[in-house]
Amino acid sequence: MEYTVQKLGLLAGVSTRTLRYYDEIGILKPARINSSGYRIYGQSEVDKLQQILFYKELGLHLDKIKDIVNSPSFNAAKALSEHREQLLDKRVQLDRLIANVEKTINFNEGRIMMTDKEKFEGFKQKMVEDNENKYGKEIREKYGDDAVNKSNKKVLNMTQSEHDEVTKLSEDLHTTLAEAFKTGDPAGELAQKAADLHKQWLIYYWSEYSKEAHAGLAQMYVDDERFTAYYDKEQPGTAEFLRDAIYIYTGMKQ
Repeated sequence: MEYTVQKLGLLAGVSTRTLRYYDEIGILKPARINSSGYRIYGQSEVDKLQQILFYKELGLHLDKIKDIVNSPSFNAAKALSEHREQLLDKRVQLDRLIANVEKTINFNEGRIMMTDKEKFEGFKQKMVEDNENKYGKEIREKYGDDAVNKSNKKVLNMTQSEHDEVTKLSEDLHTTLAEAFKTGDPAGELAQKAADLHKQWLIYYWSEYSKEAHAGLAQMYVDDERFTAYYDKEQPGTAEFLRDAIYIYTGMKQ
């Protein structure tokens, strides 16, 4: 069956403007343009749009989705299986948050007791699961299952006070790192302060700290494009600068 832009938009629940934009950026081209100048979409495009919307639901950026679905090695059947697993994980997380909300309602109405720790269990579990999904394979290969499991346990046992402290540390780290980057000197006072803040932040998550592991993680920030993108999102080169500052801080300079 074939669809015009309007019919496909109604079918998929997206606007015609969105479909035209997808055509412009090359993520979803129509099968053909008819004699009247209308975009016409076939079954292949319908299936591709479904994949695009699946990836959007999972939070991927359009640039990343475009690379995935337009790759010569893209396997639609495998992608659907992966979507299913990720959506099931998401459902588990939503169920956990719903249960937490219901428990909080009962607590507020005086029907049950609830500790401060219990109020944040669902959110901390989500953070652990998100990190596992994004970086688990690489981190476990580098540091081993035991170290990662201990780190996850430490996060899950984190008190609200500790969570507030590590959040503040993270904010201070990014502010200091941005100012240090402007100096261009990874050995300077500001850069070394950033490296020390990074160590303090790590200690909240790691069961044990070592200079070697700290330097190794800093190198991963440069080697892994996902980490690099996170640190370089405001100023390209920040990941390398932080790596160099940590090398100097730990005495592992190369």
